[in-house]
Amino acid sequence: MTEDKKKRILIVEDDPEVRSMLEDYLSYLNYATDVAADGLEGLRKIKEQDYHLVITDIAMPYVSGIGIISILKQEHPDVPVIAITGYGYHAEELAHEKKADRIIGKPFDIQELKNAIEELLT
Repeated sequence: MTEDKKKRILIVEDDPEVRSMLEDYLSYLNYATDVAADGLEGLRKIKEQDYHLVITDIAMPYVSGIGIISILKQEHPDVPVIAITGYGYHAEELAHEKKADRIIGKPFDIQELKNAIEELLT
């Protein structure tokens, strides 16, 4: 599949190890990926590029994943969002309220993430 035909996914994650793992795994699955190290960078990339899916951590500096979900769903309501959190029920409820399409707790099962991506992109 050519680069311009691949589904493009934005990964917004402040943990460099998790960000790198997600980028490598999604590239392995043949998705085009962009990464952002915090919410501000994520919002800038959303303004510059169209994405088929956004994966965002909830707890990040500057702009939280909740902020990203809110803005993305206002400006691009059809773009699905997977929220990843290690902060439990309260963070999951906030993500759900802001219309995250899937919420996955940390540590997450990579197969669960793969299944969610495939389901949201079909």
